[in-house]
Order: sequence, then C-alpha cells, then structure tokens
Amino acid sequence: MKLNSKYFDRIRVRPESEAKPETPHCEWEGCDDAGGYRAPKGRHREGQYHNFCLAHVRAYNKSYNYFAGMPDDAVSAYQRSAATGHRPTWSMGNSQGKSDPRGFDWGAAFADPFGFFGGDAGPQGPEQPRKRPIRNHERKSFAVLDLEGDEPADEIKARFKTLVKQLHPDANGGDRSFEDRLREIINAYHYLKQAGFC
Repeated sequence: MKLNSKYFDRIRVRPESEAKPETPHCEWEGCDDAGGYRAPKGRHREGQYHNFCLAHVRAYNKSYNYFAGMPDDAVSAYQRSAATGHRPTWSMGNSQGKSDPRGFDWGAAFADPFGFFGGDAGPQGPEQPRKRPIRNHERKSFAVLDLEGDEPADEIKARFKTLVKQLHPDANGGDRSFEDRLREIINAYHYLKQAGFC
C-alpha cells in the first residue's frame, strides 16, 4: 500500500474548518437564552418553527391553538377530513339502483341468496339456528346416558336423574354392583354440563 498516494491523503485528511452550528437565540421578546426548542408557527405556515428556550416553549405550547380563528363548521370539516388523512374518498358498495353508462343491469346480474346485502333471502325460509358438531367424547357421554345428542337440556337432566335413581345403591338394597355404571353416568353428565349441553 502506498502511503503517499493522493487518494489516501484525501480520505484521511479532515476538513479545514469544522464549525459547530450555533444554537439560535430564543425568539421570545426580551429573552437572551439559547433557543434549542422548536414550536410550530401555526396554520398555513406548516414546516416553519419558532426557536424558544425551554421555559418559553412551554408557555407557547399552553396557549397554542391550531384552530384559532376558524369557524366551527370549518373545524368540524377539518376533523372529518383528518379521519382519511385529508385524502379524497369515494362511495363504495353495490351499484344497484345506479345507472350504468353501458346499460348493464347490475341488479339482475347480482344474486344474493342469503340476503347479506339487503336483498330477499330467497326460498329457504326462516333461518334455523346453527348447531355445532358433536365431538367424540360428547357423543360417548350421550351414549352413556342412552341419548342421541340432539335432546334439550331439561331432557338430558331428567334422563340423568332417572338413571341415578335406578342405579344408586340405596335404591337397590345396598347392592354395589352398579357402582361403576353409576360413576360413568355421573362423569358423562358433568362433562356434558361443562360442554354447555345442559
């Protein structure tokens, strides 16, 4: 490597004068402190700032009002426009009822069989409540109670009470031979209760 190369010297040599930028003075009338804090100048002067000291920037911010001098309807229009970032917006949605310059009838071409967009739901009739599918353990619990799985809660509870009365040792003269079957029925009923069936 050549140490006396003109390119090497240009890289390593610092600029002649490195002047640090001076902190501007506070623009508050009668203040001689350094103005290291920026404050916006106001509406229609976006991107322009005052330089104040810390005490005066706090006082300025307390009294600053971007909407000062604007009528109420202009303030509300500005706030509505701010919701979209002051960008233009257009209406969206189904173009039913609007005339198409090409003569295309959008209402005839658009089928809404479920009535999602305000149309007639069609011939399917009143909507039935959707049932969630029965899981394997729930199906086994219904089988233990000798049920199909589509019974209402009061019928499940009545079936549980009937089976407990039949198989309880007190109802069978102290015979404990049905104890395992009784335990299965109680566990199945508690599982269905936790699952929300009864």
